[in-house]
Amino acid sequence: MKTRSFSAVLLAAGKSTRMGADKALLPVGNGRLWERQRQVLVSAGANEIFLSAREDQTWAAGAAGFASIVRDALPDRGPLSGMVAALRASSYPHVAVLAVDLPQISPAWFDLLREECGVNSGVAGRHGAWFEPLAAIYPRAILPVAQAALAAGQFSLQRLLAEAVEHQILRVREIQTEELPWFENWNSPTRQA
Repeated sequence: MKTRSFSAVLLAAGKSTRMGADKALLPVGNGRLWERQRQVLVSAGANEIFLSAREDQTWAAGAAGFASIVRDALPDRGPLSGMVAALRASSYPHVAVLAVDLPQISPAWFDLLREECGVNSGVAGRHGAWFEPLAAIYPRAILPVAQAALAAGQFSLQRLLAEAVEHQILRVREIQTEELPWFENWNSPTRQA
């Protein structure tokens, strides 16, 4: 079943400590990385797109093309907090999550995931034993599990996704060898394309 209407969130609230500068503002093509990633979500067909950003990221207030800015429920808790905020705000039963620091990801990846979504289940890629949780589609049904993990101080997305698979609210799509380059991220200045 291909999920039709879905929300999306661009996760850009990280502090970019290793990069030494806000990753969202890195130049890529003719714009900034956040603009490139927002366009990926637009091209993938998202009906509404949220921006997960911190209050001190003043550029976010002027970032066009977002339904709204969502703030982490608990700051400095990693991407789980931004995902929970987006799941809460979503108007649709599925939320595509994309990290700002995955500059090779393609809209085609989200098309592949959408094909495998169920009414109450999402899809995440996995390579070997490791999930790729920051380019995935989550069902709103994962919200209670994610909120419980956040409240318990369990911020590991690997653990959360394994639990969601066990509860059949998340399906696994094995990442093919030719798709691996899509998941290379920018964590330091030497990793920039």
